[in-house]
Amino acid sequence: MRRIHVIGIGAGDPEQLTLQAVGALRSTDVFFVLDKGEVKSDLTRLRHEMLETHLPQGAYRVVEARDPERDRGAGGAAYSPAVGDWRSARAEIYGRLIAEELGPDETGAFLVWGDPALYDSTLGILDEVLAGGTVAFEYDVVPGISSVSALVARHRTGLNRVARPVQITTGRRLAEGFPDGVDDVVVMLDAHQAFRQFAGEDLDIYWGAYIGTPDEILVSGPIAEAGPRIERLRAEARERKGWIMDTYLLRRGPDRA
Repeated sequence: MRRIHVIGIGAGDPEQLTLQAVGALRSTDVFFVLDKGEVKSDLTRLRHEMLETHLPQGAYRVVEARDPERDRGAGGAAYSPAVGDWRSARAEIYGRLIAEELGPDETGAFLVWGDPALYDSTLGILDEVLAGGTVAFEYDVVPGISSVSALVARHRTGLNRVARPVQITTGRRLAEGFPDGVDDVVVMLDAHQAFRQFAGEDLDIYWGAYIGTPDEILVSGPIAEAGPRIERLRAEARERKGWIMDTYLLRRGPDRA
């Protein structure tokens, strides 16, 4: 039976690999990497550097494939179907790679940024591959340090406060309004900087981009003061690198850092 490891590799810092993750790396024969193109080539490079650091040369194979494009212009009711089509396209690629590049008794692995259980599609895609019946395999999951955990650690704050809930959401949902009954909100995948609409409210923001990498940028403070700086730094970073991955915590209330 083919076996697959889904390995969380942290938010970007090679030292965020857990001992469990390193053990899974060392038991892997083939690593599958989806190439996102020249603009994001440093993401692929970081994966290769992690393998070279922890594994002897010649002990494994790396198989790369091009990541399918997603319709990022789809909005409203078209958003979920567009994501579904993209995931199905990925499932087709995953199934082909596992069937053609992994021997019947070999172990393959997908290296997932952050934690595979938080805002990542790999587990759902593998389930779709299995449901298709074209190739059989078993898989396990190695948790990783998510960008959320790394963000609050770098800002030296907690994710939640005593007896108070925290919510993790997306920029798309935040644009619809601040969640009711929650004072601590973590926002991911915010391409349009939805935090700007709350500039007049009593909120602190803890923001980070490229967390855990040499390009890391951190900003925190009252949103009215920190917001404009974040917008400027974000635009400059995106222009310089061609892409950006950022996460932030919005916090309402008197507990100021």
